[in-house]
Amino acid sequence: MQLRDHLISSRPEEVRALLPRARAAANECFETVIEALKHDEGYIVEKGAVTRPDGVRVTLDLDEPLCTLGRLIQADLCLMEPEKNGHVLTGAILCFPAHWTLAEKLGRPLSAIHSPVAEYDDNLEKRVQRLFDGMKAETLLWRSNAILYEDAQLFAPKSEGTPDISASLDAARYVRSERQVLRKLPESGAVVFSIHTIMVAIRNLGEDARRALPRLVR
Repeated sequence: MQLRDHLISSRPEEVRALLPRARAAANECFETVIEALKHDEGYIVEKGAVTRPDGVRVTLDLDEPLCTLGRLIQADLCLMEPEKNGHVLTGAILCFPAHWTLAEKLGRPLSAIHSPVAEYDDNLEKRVQRLFDGMKAETLLWRSNAILYEDAQLFAPKSEGTPDISASLDAARYVRSERQVLRKLPESGAVVFSIHTIMVAIRNLGEDARRALPRLVR
């Protein structure tokens, strides 16, 4: 959380983006998260401020809903809103990007967002879009992944067209796993894509987990 605070205060143009048309979705996301924190015993929610489990008191800035949320929870939040060409990334607080850059993806549909990913072919694109189109309000869907890294940097942006910086299985020292959750907001219809990132040294993994790495990583 200290790193998130630092990134949001020192590099806001790199970790936060919001298109004007996404303001309603950002506000709804803000209200949804704050309401959830009221039921989390680790947080103290007051009028105008929330105290995190680590004791840091965060002022609720209604003019910067995504930055405020980025300082309150460990997960990054991306807003995906439906348009004629599919769901488009219209806003995000993204402190811990895994080899992508927020500014390059803003305003683009799912197909363009995943264009550098070889596995994201036309068939998978259609399946993912059907999933987004069929989501019901308040539905929760989740998945996790695993990516190999040579270092433990959580803030790891990469511009499209630059060489892949993922580590090979032999060179990797860390495994990065993202718990990704999808939830559709009832009022705006936006889908919130949250990303909770965990970085673990491979030496600290159990034997079964180390054996499983070759089939888990992409």
